Amino acid sequence: MPIRVATWNVNSVRQRIDLLLTWLKECQPDIVCLQEIKCVDEAFPRLEIEALGYNVVTHGQKTFNGVALLSKLKFDETKTGLAGDDEDAHARFLEGVVTLKSGVMRIACLYLPNGNPVGTEKYPYKLKWMSRLLEYSKQRLKTEEPLILAGDFNVIPHARDVHNPAAWTEDALFKPETRESFQSLLGLGLTDALRAVTDEPGLYTFWDYQAGAWQKNHGLRIDHLLLSPQASDRLANVGIDSYVRAWEKPSDHVPVWADLDLEAA
Repeated sequence: MPIRVATWNVNSVRQRIDLLLTWLKECQPDIVCLQEIKCVDEAFPRLEIEALGYNVVTHGQKTFNGVALLSKLKFDETKTGLAGDDEDAHARFLEGVVTLKSGVMRIACLYLPNGNPVGTEKYPYKLKWMSRLLEYSKQRLKTEEPLILAGDFNVIPHARDVHNPAAWTEDALFKPETRESFQSLLGLGLTDALRAVTDEPGLYTFWDYQAGAWQKNHGLRIDHLLLSPQASDRLANVGIDSYVRAWEKPSDHVPVWADLDLEAA
């Protein structure tokens, strides 16, 4: 059986715990990266998730941000925080390592800064964070092991990844500097998992709660799985579980997953 790795910005794990548990049972992912858990570590609904057979690691923060890793494979090691800025206290990055028959696989769960409004300090913070992620990726790719960067990147990579590109030209998610930074990651040798299997437009992972965006399919693709060569070589399938957006009281994001032909130890 392939290993299924998924990412989902749940937009408050305590508010969406029933949806999360339902989806975990239906989708059966082996490893899940969650973003915007919006709670401290002690408040994370660990027991309910562990009851489904997952090991749980969190990097929480009160009210804002927060990331978590769920894995049916035991973690060999985990690490919180993205190197490069000792003063950055935001809970946005969590790394885990699991053992495979062929070695190890490293998963980085990330919640990249939104960056809006562009004319404030938030946009330089976003670009600096992306620069730090680029340096992290450079170093990790040197190990030549399967690596997955999974999460809410808050980046619209291409015009086909947004319903109305013209409306987003000055938004931090779509500004040229943002997209160039994302392309720099791909330039290192990382593969956008979805775009490895399809060029189809209109494939989105986020729909705003306002103005009937979901009903009109006015969406964005900002949640991504980026794979190192050793992971992309084993890519078998990719999916977006957009149906989850139609559930009652949903997150504004939906899960994205990839199946990799790798064997757990």
